[in-house]
Amino acid sequence: MSQERVIVTQNRKARHDYSIVDTFEAGMVLVGSEVKSLRAKTANLQDAFVIIDRGEAFLLNAYIAPYSFAHEGGHAPDRRRKLLLNRREIDKIAAAIAEQGVTAVPLSIYFLDGRAKIEVALGKGRRAYDKRQALKEKDQKREIQRSTGRSTKNM
Repeated sequence: MSQERVIVTQNRKARHDYSIVDTFEAGMVLVGSEVKSLRAKTANLQDAFVIIDRGEAFLLNAYIAPYSFAHEGGHAPDRRRKLLLNRREIDKIAAAIAEQGVTAVPLSIYFLDGRAKIEVALGKGRRAYDKRQALKEKDQKREIQRSTGRSTKNM
């Protein structure tokens, strides 16, 4: 089995706005036209977030564009989608969300062996000065990498 990951969309703003504490991989309950639309890479996670409702995880505000060839319009583009997680993972996310300042945000949607998956992260919100500090550190790492001519991953 090949574990090839085909990325559909990423939420780059989430990594900027939140300090990522933990990540989870979840399946999604989708209708056929949503899968076709995801394969065409027409999705947006910019304002999306995850909630726990009655012991189940749901993805809200994720936009998956309607599939143009779907019968009778296909699906609602920003409907509530159920996430498939283990009970322990749902309980861990629910406990973290109950904390002050922690939220569950989707980082990316991708296909893994033909199945649509979503990467969900627990993140603590960053303040404006934290964001500036993170950008400064990123620039410094990039400058060090350029001056030494080697990757900073080995350091």
